[in-house]
Amino acid sequence: MPDRFAVAEEALTALEGNESRLYEPFLGLLPVDGLSISTFGDFLHAETVSASDAQSFRLDELQFDLGEGPCWDALETRVPVFEPNIRVRPNRVWPAFSEAIIADDLGALFAFPLLLGPLRIGAIDFYTSRPSELSDLTIRRTSGLATIVSRLVLSRALRLSQSDIEGETDTRRQFSRREVHQATGMVLSQLGISALDARLVIQGHAFAVGRSMQEVSEEIIDRRLSFAVSENQIEASHD
Repeated sequence: MPDRFAVAEEALTALEGNESRLYEPFLGLLPVDGLSISTFGDFLHAETVSASDAQSFRLDELQFDLGEGPCWDALETRVPVFEPNIRVRPNRVWPAFSEAIIADDLGALFAFPLLLGPLRIGAIDFYTSRPSELSDLTIRRTSGLATIVSRLVLSRALRLSQSDIEGETDTRRQFSRREVHQATGMVLSQLGISALDARLVIQGHAFAVGRSMQEVSEEIIDRRLSFAVSENQIEASHD
């Protein structure tokens, strides 16, 4: 019998370019009634990228508008947030958000952060209509799926951006990618991630600070910028 999480990994990867459907592999895989995938936080604007239903979309919108809720906590702490019985025994109280969902048919809320290296991208929010818990194995494997979603969502944001983050129009540097390749190797070593993800980290940071990948790569090579995570921040030093 095929591993259901492995099947979900393949299904998620196949949805590149069709990110509005990213919720689909999670439905039926997890004991939840709905979910949403959103970007917000450090450098991407608040947006619901994918939502399985109107309730999921509403939960996203409330958290965006109020600036609080499980997705914000998950992204801030970089770990999943669990509310298995939010109506009767909540673990956290978000004054405005808790008040806003009183009339909603909710039993449990779960939020998984979307991260890639030091980059905080957004979150996946799950809800159930009745109190519910996730097993430790489900949490670990869902966190693995969240990493795939992080890569896809960040790639989407960069693809849709009109910023010239790669400096492709700069003909003097268009064919000089040695620095980017070298910097990618350094970030790979710093974070212990794949070359593809290391390049995405550089690209995402370049987008966040409004510079080209070439410029950011030169800073990495000169050791003026390090993507090693220290206290949830990118380490950086400038001469």
